[in-house]
Amino acid sequence: MLEISLVNNTYSKSIIDLVLNIQQKEFNVPITIDDQPDLMRIDDFYFANGGSFWGAFINGELVGTIALVKFDEKAAAIRKMFVKKEFRGKEHNIAQKLLEKLISYCRENGIDEVYLGTISILKAALRFYERNHFTIIDKELLPSKFPVMNADNVFCFLDLKSNL
Repeated sequence: MLEISLVNNTYSKSIIDLVLNIQQKEFNVPITIDDQPDLMRIDDFYFANGGSFWGAFINGELVGTIALVKFDEKAAAIRKMFVKKEFRGKEHNIAQKLLEKLISYCRENGIDEVYLGTISILKAALRFYERNHFTIIDKELLPSKFPVMNADNVFCFLDLKSNL
């Protein structure tokens, strides 16, 4: 049974394990925990400025995450969208449910523009975002306050005002 709930610093170890395993072992992305200090300060980094962080749990096990960094009055960035390999796909639909939770939060909190950065080798992730009405944009079109991660080389945008 899938449960999506808010997660905070008390879940940092589980989140770090999930994220680093996917980044390093599955996709060979040369990134470490030192490159992602936000994972050790979830409350300060995500919640303090009006963002949020959710975890997807099946039978108490963390199997997915999604986070939102609010960087402007009406704009935010998706971060830490990860689902364990064995829980991906339409059968579980975890990524979709996590994204729907985040979009509902944005609508309820007056966030009209959602951006994200990812890496080109994550082809399935890019298809997923495109299916959910995100458009790929040039890095130069990102708002100046967008928090770019060094590894990101593909950027996407969702206009919630026109995707009702």
